[in-house]
Amino acid sequence: MENAYIAMVAGILILLASMASVELGLSVALIEIAFGVVAGNALGLHTTPWLDFLAGFAGIVLTFLAGAEVDVALMREKLKESLLIGGISFVTPFVGAWVFCQYVLGWSLPASQLTGVALSTTSLAVVYAVLVETGLTAHPMGKLLMAATFVTDFGTAAALSLLFIRPTWWLVVFVVMSVAIIVIMPPLHRWFFARYGRRVIEPEIKGAFAALLVLMYFSEVAQSHAVLPAFILGLAVSHVFEQHREEQRRFRVVAFAFLTPFFFLKGGMNVSLGLVWANLGLLGMLFLVKLVTKTVGVYPLSIRYLPAREAMFTTLLMSTGLTFGTISSLYGLRAGIFDQAQFSVIVTVVVLSAIVPTFIAQRWFEPRRVSEGGAGAPARAVLVPDSERQGKGG
Repeated sequence: MENAYIAMVAGILILLASMASVELGLSVALIEIAFGVVAGNALGLHTTPWLDFLAGFAGIVLTFLAGAEVDVALMREKLKESLLIGGISFVTPFVGAWVFCQYVLGWSLPASQLTGVALSTTSLAVVYAVLVETGLTAHPMGKLLMAATFVTDFGTAAALSLLFIRPTWWLVVFVVMSVAIIVIMPPLHRWFFARYGRRVIEPEIKGAFAALLVLMYFSEVAQSHAVLPAFILGLAVSHVFEQHREEQRRFRVVAFAFLTPFFFLKGGMNVSLGLVWANLGLLGMLFLVKLVTKTVGVYPLSIRYLPAREAMFTTLLMSTGLTFGTISSLYGLRAGIFDQAQFSVIVTVVVLSAIVPTFIAQRWFEPRRVSEGGAGAPARAVLVPDSERQGKGG
């Protein structure tokens, strides 16, 4: 009965979030996170094993889809920009939060370092969801943003592994399995699509889901996470999606209609408003540390490669966090590095960083788009140059 109640409330909230997103013109991911906060604090909803698993799988699917959207040729062409923006997006908040927690708050060295890791992330899932909803995934700025986000999250995963995780033989098995799947899947697609494609039972999508579930299993036994190999796998099959746009569209429909709402709803449910109220000052300080260090690091580099409006949009989306920040915080709680109050505050900062910068970016800095192809043609996102906007009074 309890599971049915949780599923019913979640289903109604997910529907209302979609309707509110259309009416308000805001990202549905933002509204789902906000509804998750309400569900966890006002409606008495709590997490369950099936909800945890569904949300975790949705995060992996989102990351895989984000990798599949990356234009590899453009990424090679913009390698310097991706490395610089993504690298500084990791380094400045990591060092800033570490120093702030150790020398201003007086936290222990491990707690300070782990806070730096948790606040250094950029949420690939949030960035990708916003780009899909705004139609910017195909634009060079969107692809640069996803590539830079990958670099940031690679730095976060590397820092977490090097500083805290004790390697085991299962980690070796996980790495071998990841490499094998990433190498084997792309050459198999031509035969698989020809043999099983274009059917209502969708073997192509089930094949990708099976590969991601294998990655999730081995990452769990290795006490690691499947986000990075899932992104690289998406990257490896991006040319397949480019050749099969209809399959890519159906994959997106399945993910965004059923899976990803649970990921964002669960993120919001991690926030305890009681603990937030009790630690409001600390929460505000850590939130400012994340936003200021991200802005100080990312904006000066972004403005070198993008117009001002797009540079700020990029900076704000690079300031988002959710998956890796939550993973790092949970690791700290389970390992005894964080106490319950520290954990609640840091998770709340991570969730707030998914909401506030995204809202500001979409409300005031979203690149303006025009529809190519005239009336009746499908809308496609194109950026309007600053000079043109100014000429139109924008």
